[in-house]
Amino acid sequence: MKDPRDIIRRPVVTEASTEMMEQGKYVFEVDVRANKVEVKKAVESIFGVKVASVNTHRLLGKQKRHGRYTGRTPERKKAIVTLAEGSKAIEIFQA
Repeated sequence: MKDPRDIIRRPVVTEASTEMMEQGKYVFEVDVRANKVEVKKAVESIFGVKVASVNTHRLLGKQKRHGRYTGRTPERKKAIVTLAEGSKAIEIFQA
């Protein structure tokens, strides 16, 4: 079994994701090989909350040039986690 902290890489903090937090939805960057069930179990074990649903989105790397050489930035995967009704909020900004 994978460690939950290897599945959840970091929270995605943008203007859009901050507005989604008011609706009980949180955005995380997760491992590319992780599936929805693994993401759900990882969030529940790390933060101690009840997850209602998980939506994932795979982002391919952009093509970049450095002089005459071309390459790609790493691909990423985002997960939008919706918490269940009555579940406590996740504290991303801890003082």
